[in-house]
Amino acid sequence: MSAQGISFDQVKVGDKLPELAIPVTVELVVASAIATRDFFPGHHDLQAAQQLGSKHIFMNILTTNGLVERYVGAWAGAEALIASVKIRLGAPNYPGDCMTMQGEVSEKDAAAQALTVSLRGVNSMGDHVSGTVKLLFAQGALA
Repeated sequence: MSAQGISFDQVKVGDKLPELAIPVTVELVVASAIATRDFFPGHHDLQAAQQLGSKHIFMNILTTNGLVERYVGAWAGAEALIASVKIRLGAPNYPGDCMTMQGEVSEKDAAAQALTVSLRGVNSMGDHVSGTVKLLFAQGALA
């Protein structure tokens, strides 16, 4: 990986992305819910979240999706286009925890100049998110 991202030609199936630890804070959960216009009380009102049976407010799926894109996009660099994101949520992300993103190149298509990254974001309760991100490079992105 260079300062500007990866080189498609040098990446191999099985290559691991560097881990990224993301502290889950009240500010992250609330600000990102509001920024995505998600006003569901479970994302910003502790008492409402607890009445729903949750121990704390919890991160919304749009924030998780954005963090997935940030993780893979920062690794791949500006030459890569995120073509698709397919994720599944698991354990909630609560403030005071930390989500660690982990990924691996699971597919490489030289003809299409495409990579698929399989990933997961793990917190103290297990997988918060798992899924895949498909990236297109140079000629594949323009085709």
